[in-house]
Amino acid sequence: MSWLRLRQIALVARELDPVVQDLRAVFGLEVGHRDAGVATFGLENALLPIGSQLLEVVAPTREGTAGGRHLERRGGDGGYMVICQCDDHAPRRARVEELGIRTVLAFDEGDYRCMQLHPSDTGGAFLEIDWQADTSAGGEWWPAGTAWRDAVRTEVIDAITEVEVQAADPDRVAARWSEIVEIDVSDRALQLDDAVVRFVDATDGRGDGLGGVTVRAVDADAAFRAAVERGLPVEGDVVMLCGTRFTVGG
Repeated sequence: MSWLRLRQIALVARELDPVVQDLRAVFGLEVGHRDAGVATFGLENALLPIGSQLLEVVAPTREGTAGGRHLERRGGDGGYMVICQCDDHAPRRARVEELGIRTVLAFDEGDYRCMQLHPSDTGGAFLEIDWQADTSAGGEWWPAGTAWRDAVRTEVIDAITEVEVQAADPDRVAARWSEIVEIDVSDRALQLDDAVVRFVDATDGRGDGLGGVTVRAVDADAAFRAAVERGLPVEGDVVMLCGTRFTVGG
């Protein structure tokens, strides 16, 4: 049976370090890797592991970058990419070609394969489907370097369980993503191997994009206390951080 995991999400920020410090303080995370290679795209980044998954923050370092255009289009910091890991890349690439979907980025690096899809063809947000020869849960992951596991901290949160893709027409976007990943839509949601991708109406005036992330709490009270101390908006079980709704769940 073919599987698809949520392995990484990416946020984009005007300034990298303040967001990284918020994530460290609120969720007890640590930076596991900084990829100097993203400078090619006019970016700097930091990757923070959440259990076996990764949360990446990118920020532009020059004018005219895709990340910078995304910030302008969505009116500031926010969600950027949904990055999945598959068990077999060739059929995924063939499916994308069959559907006529363009790729923004596609490359092979050793035993890693990357396929980033054009958001104009998918709708909603950037969707990336990658493959690593090590298919074990929490196994090697080329974008995160070789030492990211040393930075895993699970005292406050330990997994990403859901991402929320908002759109003007969430039913259409859900149907398109369903076509791509070949998973049936149920209640505007796709059930991946380890997480849910949910499609919702864009009601915040920011248009299509990755609007929310649900994390599994080990110590929710610690997260909320830290968020309040740092002056971040908290409403119910949601912390607003990097222009993204972080739901701290059970």
